[in-house]
Amino acid sequence: MMNYELFRIFATETIPIMLVKTFCAAVNGLEVTTVTVEVSLSRGVQFHLTGLADTAVKESHDRIKAALTNNGYKMPVMDITINLSPADIKKEGSGYDLPLAMSLLAANGKVTSDRISRFMMVGELGLDGRLQPIRGALPIAIQARKEKFEGLIVPQQNVREAAVVNNLNVYGMETLSDVIHFFNNTKTYEPTFIDTRREFFAQQNQYEFDFADVKGQESVKRALEVAAAGGHNLIMIGPPGSGKSMLAKRLPSILPPLSLAESLETTQIHSVAGKLPRDTSLISQRPFRAPHHTISQVALVGGGNNPQPGEISLAHNGVLFLDEMPELSRSVLEVLRQPLEDRKISIARAKYSVEYPCSFMLVASMNPCPCGYYGDPTHSCACTPGQIQRYMNKISGPLLDRIDIHCEIQAVPFAQLSQMQPGEPSEKIRERVIAARKIQEERFKPFKGIHCNAMMTEKMLHEFAEPDAQSLDMLRMAMERLKLSARAYSRILKVARTIADLEGSEKVQSQHIAEAIGYRNLDRGDWAERGI
Repeated sequence: MMNYELFRIFATETIPIMLVKTFCAAVNGLEVTTVTVEVSLSRGVQFHLTGLADTAVKESHDRIKAALTNNGYKMPVMDITINLSPADIKKEGSGYDLPLAMSLLAANGKVTSDRISRFMMVGELGLDGRLQPIRGALPIAIQARKEKFEGLIVPQQNVREAAVVNNLNVYGMETLSDVIHFFNNTKTYEPTFIDTRREFFAQQNQYEFDFADVKGQESVKRALEVAAAGGHNLIMIGPPGSGKSMLAKRLPSILPPLSLAESLETTQIHSVAGKLPRDTSLISQRPFRAPHHTISQVALVGGGNNPQPGEISLAHNGVLFLDEMPELSRSVLEVLRQPLEDRKISIARAKYSVEYPCSFMLVASMNPCPCGYYGDPTHSCACTPGQIQRYMNKISGPLLDRIDIHCEIQAVPFAQLSQMQPGEPSEKIRERVIAARKIQEERFKPFKGIHCNAMMTEKMLHEFAEPDAQSLDMLRMAMERLKLSARAYSRILKVARTIADLEGSEKVQSQHIAEAIGYRNLDRGDWAERGI
């Protein structure tokens, strides 16, 4: 009788349902969506997690349980239902651990729930309750400010990255206990503030490599200067040891410095990819990415099961250097064709679609033949014409058309190398490049999204780079002799416009056209005439 009475009371007793909401964010590409974590506690012993959570999010139950236990708390022994809203957006990663844990504590009455809804929070929990860094802290902070949250709570390792966003209180926390004390007002924590401009300008002109280290190679230095001044793609061809990689690594030192807007955009991409150096707030120098020639298509352009930016996006606003370009898989090289034109990459799969910016300068290097010594005066080439032709054909004509400047490079003999004075420092070259870029910025002010000559449309070419009669005759001869495409014709005009800007010339003149044509000496027609 007694057992029946207890069962009747238990079955009919009304148990209040506790409902608590906290806020975090989902990062899809560079887009951030605010996610509401809804936790409901009722009588029972089951755990339900809804809202398109991936494996890492589902495993948070075990991490949260261990973290709570090791910090003196317990998982509520009740029926727990958690919904991640909006439920139709896929939730990936371990950054949901902290908001889930705080929701459970608030629903169980261990944390004051009225204040918790005014903050956004992200962070992975270790089993001991320590907060581990997450990806995408900067775009999440931007979203938190946009949604007018009172503050953002992130792991201590991400605080400088997130604190770049002004008008938002960003708190870096070490452990789960710190977050509990913060919301219960049992300890006082101060937000982290970063002087964005001071951080940005303090590291802007610190370069590891300088053109003063390069002796000789004046023609190649000139080609790199033209490329930097107009944002043009460039390929160097020469024997091993001639200095191709050395010159490419010094290209960022003559590029115009990043603007603050470009720095924030670049930092967001590296933040989402998890490539931002620890305790770094902003990327203040143009990226230089040099992937190995065994790189896959996905690693180059981005994507994967959990979509991540590829090397072309990590090189956004900087340089992508492809050393030994013909050694890359042909299929990998061909995926560059569309991003080089559109300066963005759209990745569409069955379960997602993301878009990343990829406005970069492509700098490539290659040997003239498989053995590397075709045309080298100090070595004999052992390759047959057929082998050389097959080697050159690894780079398709359409891809070569998209590379504005082709330049040959020869090794500097030791007798000259030992007697030469140090080269012109990067600082002086950069001054000329910046002056040319300022001319272009003024020219393209009425045009949105156009910053340099390499970005000009066909309509702009007719307006700003129209050749005169003498230059047209020169171009016609070059088109017929080198068998150039219409795209190569446009590239010549763009390079000529840049050369004119370096000289401060308002009009594109015949000498500018002649130099620009000289930078097309790797086109297929020219190689055929050389007997290859």
